[in-house]
Amino acid sequence: MILNTSEQGEDYMKQYNKLGIILGIGIVTVIIQFVLGQQLPARIIITLTGIVFALLMLKEMIKALRSGDYGVDLLAITAIVATLAVGEYWAAMIILIMLIGGDSLEEYAAKKAGSELKSLVDNSPQIAHRIVKQQQDDVKVAAVLIDDHLVIKPGEIIPVDGHVIQGQGNVDESSLTGESRPVSKQVDDKLLSGAINGDTVLVMQVDKLAKDSQYQQLVKLVKIAGNSPSHFVRLADRYAVPFTLVTYLIAGIAWFLAKDPVRFAEVLVVASPCPLILAAPVAMVSGMSRSSRNGIVVKTGDVIEKLATAQTAIFDKTGTITKGYLTVAQIKSLTELTPTELLSLAVSLEQNSNHILARSLVKYGQDNHVELQSFTDVSEIVGQGLAAKQNEKLIKVGKLSFVTAANPKLDIQQTAVYLSVDHKLCGYVTFTDEIRPEAELTMRQLKQYGVKHLMMLTGDQNTTAQSVAQKVGISDVQANLLPQGKITAIKNLTEARRPAIMVGDGVNDAPSLAMADVGIAMGAHGSSAASESADVVILKDDLRRVAKAVEISQNTMRVAKQAVLIGLFICVLLMLIATTGILPALVGAMMQEIIDTVSILWALRARGGQRHRAL
Repeated sequence: MILNTSEQGEDYMKQYNKLGIILGIGIVTVIIQFVLGQQLPARIIITLTGIVFALLMLKEMIKALRSGDYGVDLLAITAIVATLAVGEYWAAMIILIMLIGGDSLEEYAAKKAGSELKSLVDNSPQIAHRIVKQQQDDVKVAAVLIDDHLVIKPGEIIPVDGHVIQGQGNVDESSLTGESRPVSKQVDDKLLSGAINGDTVLVMQVDKLAKDSQYQQLVKLVKIAGNSPSHFVRLADRYAVPFTLVTYLIAGIAWFLAKDPVRFAEVLVVASPCPLILAAPVAMVSGMSRSSRNGIVVKTGDVIEKLATAQTAIFDKTGTITKGYLTVAQIKSLTELTPTELLSLAVSLEQNSNHILARSLVKYGQDNHVELQSFTDVSEIVGQGLAAKQNEKLIKVGKLSFVTAANPKLDIQQTAVYLSVDHKLCGYVTFTDEIRPEAELTMRQLKQYGVKHLMMLTGDQNTTAQSVAQKVGISDVQANLLPQGKITAIKNLTEARRPAIMVGDGVNDAPSLAMADVGIAMGAHGSSAASESADVVILKDDLRRVAKAVEISQNTMRVAKQAVLIGLFICVLLMLIATTGILPALVGAMMQEIIDTVSILWALRARGGQRHRAL
């Protein structure tokens, strides 16, 4: 669900203004009656205020009922009207202050996101270098037309979909496809908007307008997903109907036995549903605060309720279950060269390249103190590899087709660089996207917390995805998926497998994060688009925070339920006392302060939670 910050801010200011108005009226009426001694004007002001606010609440209640929601508003309206009808206008004022104060606190809980969110559109490519009469002209991406020729400089985001017409090099499509390895691009190869160009200049021909290109399609998917939230009943609303019925029953019996409508009002006053309105939001804010201390930003209180009852956890692979960067997996020699000698040659030569595989190999060499060798006549063929001379021998490292003209039969599923001496293949080094060490533990913890179904949705190839999933304990895997495919997989989840959590980190994950019941973005190194589309952002690069978020949410909900039930128990007890007539309406309204204090203090326990070992 996308957080609509503008609407959310308007709701918060609306409640804030209401609270300011009602407090202002309360102060004015206190002065009028108790300082100036004018009881009638104070009574008229409070009565008119109560009627206006009761009508506003009635309007909101009808609107909510039409949308399928229900809550505690009916009981609150009845309590206000009843106290005004029997002349207990100060009791009505106290009820109004408590109700609007509770609504304001609830809106604050919903607003607690930690910072303003930016639009995904703001991260779209904005400028394109168009070639006009052999000259480069910078234009807005929206002005680019089909068949235009664009220059893509090293490190730039590709602005629109098209294909290469000049140059060759590597393109990082990981934010779009989830595939961590760079993709080699040559003339006629497709280019997707949102991908990042490597270290060479490419010239492309535009195939699609900006509004129809891959990146903008992701933006549209996020918006569509955000407008399709699943229905979820809040904690307070689940208790509201039975509590309202019990209250009316007790109040009706009290009126019948006493033959006095004042008794009905006295019961309703102590039954004012402040524990429902206050306890749950206070617990939610406390749980959100505790989450923040653990490097987990939870954007709304509803998210905590969904996390606490989650049945399915869905993970992207690259950058989520894996670290998102390549590491050396195997060093294989095919000749008399030892693996150490093979590695030394490869690392020494790859120092001259800025390719992602070269950087990974050089880093591995540095970490393992590999002895470096010297070469002459070093040259790099972009997208192919490097060549150099050493003691009159030709050393090549790079793609298999580059290092040797032979066609050896090698069954290698992983990314690899090959090395040859005088065109003879001597061996290769394979790479893997290393699995996060905490991934397996995270899956076990989620199962312990009641998340029964674990899934992986990835754009990577099936063989790699299955291998990673098996190692971390995930049995349900869907691979080779584009963003649309991930959304479809989430939509197809049965009700028994909801609420569903989706965890991802890239631009390609943004639509599925928005479509899931709870989207969790690994925000430490992930894209801002993913973070903006998510309901939860993990600020620390630690997958265990996902399980921690579930644990905190479950504890928060336990505390919230306890706080609500304790408050309701006290309310029922006071209602029974009020049926005897020994509890005046004004005193009953004041008793709400005791109920509220007990409920709030209990709800604040969610801020600390149960003590577990730190992650």
